[in-house]
Amino acid sequence: MFRSRLAWFYLLLVVLIWGLGEFVGERTLPTLLLAYAPAVLWLLPAPFVLPWTALRKRGFAVTLVGALLAAWGAGFLHWTPQQNGELRVLDYNVNSGYKSTPQRMAAVLKNADADIIMLQESNFQPPGYREALADALPGYTVRSAVEVMTLTRLPVLSSETVDLPGNQREVLLTRLQWRGQPLSVVNAHLGTVQVMDALAGDMVYLQVARDRRTSQAQVLEQMASRTSGRLVLGGDLNTPPRGLIYRQLKQAVGPDAFAQAGRGPGWTFPALRVRIDHQMARGLTPTRATVLPAEESDHLPLVVEYREGDTK
Repeated sequence: MFRSRLAWFYLLLVVLIWGLGEFVGERTLPTLLLAYAPAVLWLLPAPFVLPWTALRKRGFAVTLVGALLAAWGAGFLHWTPQQNGELRVLDYNVNSGYKSTPQRMAAVLKNADADIIMLQESNFQPPGYREALADALPGYTVRSAVEVMTLTRLPVLSSETVDLPGNQREVLLTRLQWRGQPLSVVNAHLGTVQVMDALAGDMVYLQVARDRRTSQAQVLEQMASRTSGRLVLGGDLNTPPRGLIYRQLKQAVGPDAFAQAGRGPGWTFPALRVRIDHQMARGLTPTRATVLPAEESDHLPLVVEYREGDTK
């Protein structure tokens, strides 16, 4: 009976963790940690529970359901049809250039062949890095704000910056022209939630970080509401593909491009096995979303191809 209980316990644990992280999320600190912890953690018991229940011939089917649910939640079962698009958009947290040179970084960006490039942590520390990178990318117009930079091959109509509360960063809104119509691009880098703060017992700072992120997400929602027409939000949102902030941003802007056109877990921050860099769009349909291999930062670049028109 214990082995059967073990199988049911594992299944119910996965369901409970997924449900609390998805639907309660940032409302409480414990569920915030569930939402922001790497989803792959809930798959770790499977290699032990599955053979145990298989050998004892009790509860294997229940354990298998739990393991498949955990694998689905971690993105391993994510698969969507893909096709070529008409517009390529890249976002990439470049870690201030610490792990790369301007020439190597430019090579990664050139190979991506993106029409629009959104960089975060673009406060490059090596002297002359920013200028050398721009020089190595001829044909791109550059617009910058505090810690973010947008480069594009499309005509630029205008740009503006908006302060993010709780940190020194800015959001960069760049209005472009694509196929004779305006296209607004919002480049953002939200604050992070450090799970290590909770492990260290610093729940006060964790709550402060949560509240700051809520205020920052509201800034993006307001920008989306006052921006008409086609819109792409991209950047390091420090938000896993679940929880309240993630759903609020999707509602304000549009669907998650990787969820609609990506494959696999799509980890953009591989050290922690999480997908926290996103693109969301309205007036455009993602046809292919790919996380590129690169060694120029602690993040990986996300490239999304779009076609005209909203998702059906």
